[in-house]
Amino acid sequence: MSLVPRQPQPLAVAAGSAEQVTEAWLANRRLSEHTREAYRRDVSGWLAWCAGRDLEPLHASFLDVNAYARGLEARELAPATVARKLSGLSSWYDFLLKLRAVDHNPVGGADRPYLSRDHSATVGLTPEEVDALLAAAAAETGPAALRHHTAVVLLADLGLRVGELVGLDVGDLGVERGHRSLRFIGKGGRPRRRALTPEAAATLDAYLDQRAAAEGTTVDRLDGPLLVTSGGARLDRHAIFKLVRRLARLAGIAHWAKLSPHSLRHSFATTARAEGVPLEDVQDAMGHADPRTTRRYDRDRHNLDRDPSYTLAAARVRRSGT
Repeated sequence: MSLVPRQPQPLAVAAGSAEQVTEAWLANRRLSEHTREAYRRDVSGWLAWCAGRDLEPLHASFLDVNAYARGLEARELAPATVARKLSGLSSWYDFLLKLRAVDHNPVGGADRPYLSRDHSATVGLTPEEVDALLAAAAAETGPAALRHHTAVVLLADLGLRVGELVGLDVGDLGVERGHRSLRFIGKGGRPRRRALTPEAAATLDAYLDQRAAAEGTTVDRLDGPLLVTSGGARLDRHAIFKLVRRLARLAGIAHWAKLSPHSLRHSFATTARAEGVPLEDVQDAMGHADPRTTRRYDRDRHNLDRDPSYTLAAARVRRSGT
C-alpha cells in the first residue's frame, strides 16, 4: 500500500507501510492496549480484503466499504462487532483525512448495522446470582483465593470494566475525605475515581497483607500492578474471564457458560437503578459519556413498577389529603 498524499501539505505522509501509518494513528489516540490490538486487527482485516481485490485503500469508496461490511455479516458476525470494526476503520480514515492522504472518508457514507440502544448481547446476573458468585469466591481456599475474591468484589461492587480492573496499580489506592478510593485512567483516557465499599476494602486489605507477607515486605512498600500472578506478572483479562465463569459454575448459576466479567458490570447498573440510584450517578460511576449508554446497561428499565405514572398519582393523593 503506497501512502502518497494527493497534494502537498505540512504534515506529509511519508511513503511507507500501512502498519507504520496505523501505529502513528494509534499513537495519536488515548486507548487501552486491548483496544489498540482490536483496532490493529480491524485495519489489517480491511487491508487484506482490499489486497485480495487489487483495491487501493486510499481510493476506496463507500460502495467498497458496504461490500466489505456485507461480507463480515455473511460470516455471521454480530451487528455490534461489524459496527465496531467499521468504527475503528472510520477513525483510521479520519486520521488519513487530517494528513490529506485522502480527500474523503469512505466509511462515512457506508451503511452501518443498526444497533438498538435497548439491546446488549451481554448476559446479566440477578442480585441473588451476584451474591452467590461472591459467596463462592469467599469460600475458596488456597494461595490465589484472596486475589480471586478481590477481583470479583471489585467487579461486582464498582462495576469496573475488566480492562480497568487488570490495569489497576497499587499506587491507585488512596483515601479521600474518609473514603477508601481508587484513582485510575478509564476508557478514552479519562481520569476516574471510585469509592471502595467496606467489603471491597476489607477483601483488598486481606489480599495485600497476604501478598506483602509472601514478598517479605510490608503493604506500604508494595508497588506495581494491584492484581498479580504467582510469578509477579500483571493478571490479564483472560484470567478474569475464566475466573468469573468458574466461580459462577461453582455457585450453581445455570447460564455460567455465557457469563463474562462484563456481566457483573451490567448487574451493577441494573441493581443500582433498581435501588433508586439516580441515572446521572450511575452514569458517572460507570464512566459513560452518554446517559443512553448507561440506560442500555439497566436491564430493569422497562419494569412497569418504575413507571413514573405511579409516582405522579401518589403525589396527587398526598396533595388531596385523602
